[in-house]
Amino acid sequence: MTNEGSDAEFVARLQPRHRKAVLASLSDQEQRAIFHHWPFWARPEQMPPDGNWSVWLIMAGRGFGKTRAGAEWVRSIAESDGSARFALVGANYAETRTVMVEGESGLLSIAPPQQRPVWEPSLKRLSWASGAQAYLYSAAEPEGLRGPQHSHSWCDEIAKWMNNCGQAEAAWDNLKMGLRLGFRPQIVATTTPRPVALVRELVGAEDVVISRGRTQDNDLHLPEAFLTAMAADYGGTRLGRQELDGELIEDLEGALWTRAMIEGCRVGGVRVERSRDTGARPNRSLDCARDERGAGLVRIVIGVDPPASVHGDACGIVVAGLGRDGEAYVLADVSVEKARPEIWARAVARAADLWGADRVIAEANQGGAMVKSVLHAAKISLPVRLVHAARGKVARAEPVAALYENGRVHHVGAFPRLEDELCGLLIGGGYAGPGRSPDRADALVWALTELMLGTERVPRVR
Repeated sequence: MTNEGSDAEFVARLQPRHRKAVLASLSDQEQRAIFHHWPFWARPEQMPPDGNWSVWLIMAGRGFGKTRAGAEWVRSIAESDGSARFALVGANYAETRTVMVEGESGLLSIAPPQQRPVWEPSLKRLSWASGAQAYLYSAAEPEGLRGPQHSHSWCDEIAKWMNNCGQAEAAWDNLKMGLRLGFRPQIVATTTPRPVALVRELVGAEDVVISRGRTQDNDLHLPEAFLTAMAADYGGTRLGRQELDGELIEDLEGALWTRAMIEGCRVGGVRVERSRDTGARPNRSLDCARDERGAGLVRIVIGVDPPASVHGDACGIVVAGLGRDGEAYVLADVSVEKARPEIWARAVARAADLWGADRVIAEANQGGAMVKSVLHAAKISLPVRLVHAARGKVARAEPVAALYENGRVHHVGAFPRLEDELCGLLIGGGYAGPGRSPDRADALVWALTELMLGTERVPRVR
């Protein structure tokens, strides 16, 4: 498919007098109807492909209009086929609901008022006047897709589906086995590309039709300032090619971290249940999936890689914890871009308060006294330890990468920008990831070195 633009974009680019003439040629009824007439607004890549296909994969950059395309495909079938039964599958139930149903491009928002489906949250069900129904599922709970039968399915952001224990592939397999209704069962999968196992499998399959696109393709519907900033910050980078241009970027040869290594260490949640807590701090969990860990974190640190200047690199800020099981858990990436010292220091202080951090580990090569002073200015009681880098970033990262290989580090959720930097660190000292410097990765290395490779360790408890 080529990007020829939509009819709406063609009209928008006409001279004002010509555009006025086109709109004036429409009747009042046609002018009212055109707002919800998807073929008028859609670009060719957003329309269902011709032919007898079973899976349509829309793999494109952020802001391309993937969600809208998926929702409009569901709507077009649901309004015309009362026997249709849809499975709506997101990374978790919360995302399925907030993005696919209730979001700005979700099924409730795109429908004409008189044809809006009935939404029953308690039943996780949408019902159309035609008789068609859609049910919501979480890819993190693949067993929920075992048994129900469907005629169609829309799967959103499949590259985000958790797969540390094979959940993503199990969810996909259970879904396909349940597509037993109707004459021609079909699946639409929408995603920003990442080289995870499920995406790789679909890209190589013969029965999958792929539509690709870039963020820039949707320029008339995105703020110019956003497009300019994205091009300036990420144009030509691996992250930009993936997230903006919609390219499927494979692992770099000689990288310390691979995508498979990171996906294998991902967990849905870990209970922040401090055995040494004396105060009444509520337990917290992150987007807990079926494999939530009750490790109980006995120590939490924040790694900080300060920037050399306000106009330079990002300030890497990564939160990690040590569990009673002796394993490390990456909890949050709260790094800030091109911020003044007082700004990134406040970000560190907020993270320390939120997570109850025991210590902040900050690199002091860019002015140790300054780093410590701005951190204490943000929070006077902040426990700070300065560390000096005697080796390069990659050399410091190698023992941490070995911890990942041995299954001793887990990511609680997904941290795309941090993970892209990790996958850009090369054996031998090179860096081929996004940005000029792997600041987020370096902050992670400092945190995990403190937790797992330093002298202050908590004994493993089994």
